[in-house]
This record gives sequence, structure tokens and C-alpha cells, in this order.
Amino acid sequence: MDFGQIVQSITVYALPLLFAITLHEAAHGYAARKFGDQTAFMLGRISMNPVKHIDPVGTIIVPLAMALLNTGFIFGWAKPVPVNFNNLRNPKKDMIWVAAAGPGANLVMAVFWAIMARVALELGGFGSFWWLMAIAGIQVNVILMVFNLFPLLPLDGGRVLSGLLPPKLAWEYNKIEPYGMFILIGLIVTGLLSPIIFPIIQMVVQWLVTLFIL
Repeated sequence: MDFGQIVQSITVYALPLLFAITLHEAAHGYAARKFGDQTAFMLGRISMNPVKHIDPVGTIIVPLAMALLNTGFIFGWAKPVPVNFNNLRNPKKDMIWVAAAGPGANLVMAVFWAIMARVALELGGFGSFWWLMAIAGIQVNVILMVFNLFPLLPLDGGRVLSGLLPPKLAWEYNKIEPYGMFILIGLIVTGLLSPIIFPIIQMVVQWLVTLFIL
């Protein structure tokens, strides 16, 4: 990949990725406030301002490295929005909605980018800058959505599962959380995670393409 291609890749993915992670985190904070927790609101984290959510490693370094290494897609994350689940009116039930709000925001954005891809296709055809950006927007948001819904704490999917389990099982399951990130890294490094989530990612992307673009 030459320098021009690297610059194009960064340019195409930068805006979709920034909005994907910003709206994902803001959605968590908004849902938490609706269900009784004001923590994110008081800290100014229910915001569309990307600066409020940028994580130097997850928002800048990792995506830039993936672009330079020509991984085929770019991934990243933002600073997690603080949520005090004890402040929720019904912590066990409301936690499900707060956790699902982030991936839900990514699904809405993926649909938005799919519609934009159709518009770009009509106006500029395959390969235009806006077409490439729209496709990047679909990919980034679907990857973030599916990845975060993986049922492992502290990911959003783990929170959803914890909220759905009976209290005793949920209590046992929650014991995994301190080790969750180590388990997740192990699944990624060993390649065990990809066969689980990438077929789902491909299925969702294909659904969006079929429904909104073709």
C-alpha cells in the first residue's frame, strides 16, 4: 500500500469511525439518564462532541495502525461512558437497555450509511469518495455492533446477558468480569473470536446491502 492509498484509507474511515464510537458512547449515557442515572450527564458525556469521548489509543493510535498495516478494515473504541447501575430505577432490567443502547446506535448509523451508499451510487457510481465512505460507515458500525454484543463482560453483550439471567446465575456470571478483557484478548489472539463474529458481521452487512443498496 503506497502513501496515497494510506491517506485515502484514513480519510475514508475517519469520519464514520469518529461518529460510530461517539454516538455509541453518548447513547449509553442518554439511556442511563432516561432510566435514572445522571452520572454521564453530570460529567458532560451525553454529547455529540467527539473530543468528549476520544481515547488516545482506541480512537487514534489503533485505527491509524490498522490503516498503515492495511488490515482491510479499521476498528477503534472511545472512552467508556461512566454508568452507576445502582442509580437505575430497576438496575437489573434497566441495565439491559443501557447496554443495548450503544450497539443500537451503531445499527441506526449502519442503516444511515447504507442509505447514503445508495445515494452515492446514484450520483457518483462505484468507487467515488462518498461511496467508499458510506461503505466504510456500514462496515465500522456493523463491526462495532456485533463485537460489542458478544456475550462476555464487560462488553455490552455481557451486560445484556447478565440482565437476562436469573439473579443467582447472573451473580455467578458477573464473577467473570475481572477476567473478561483477558479472555477477550485471548480469543482475539488465538483467532477463536473471528469465526464466531465475522459470519454474523457478513450476514448483517449483506442484509443492509440487499435492503438499501441493490
